[in-house]
Amino acid sequence: MGLIKATIQLKNPKSTQLKSMSVVALVDTGALHLCIPQSVAIQLELEELYKREVSTADGSEHLCSYVGPIQVSFENRSCFTGALVIGNEVLLGAVPMEDMDLLISPAKQMLIVNPESPNIAHSIAK
Repeated sequence: MGLIKATIQLKNPKSTQLKSMSVVALVDTGALHLCIPQSVAIQLELEELYKREVSTADGSEHLCSYVGPIQVSFENRSCFTGALVIGNEVLLGAVPMEDMDLLISPAKQMLIVNPESPNIAHSIAK
């Protein structure tokens, strides 16, 4: 499977005067978190909550800012999360994808809303 990218909207829910940003995100089920570049954190005026040590795919360790809250939207889905400030592009990881009940369609090579719950996101809470 090749690289999957999707257009998502990011918003600072604490700053209602700021507009949301439409960004193209790399979709990666192997990553857990939403990762954003410093430029996005600055534009959305996201507050640093704390630092977190992060291991990246190349095996290196980084001390990164964890910012939030941030609202993530895709099609008719939305969630609130935090984000790691790292890298030069937005990366949508498994945690916000699960929260919004999104899937990667291998046949279409794209991010999709779960077809088993097209109108309302489904979660398991047991």
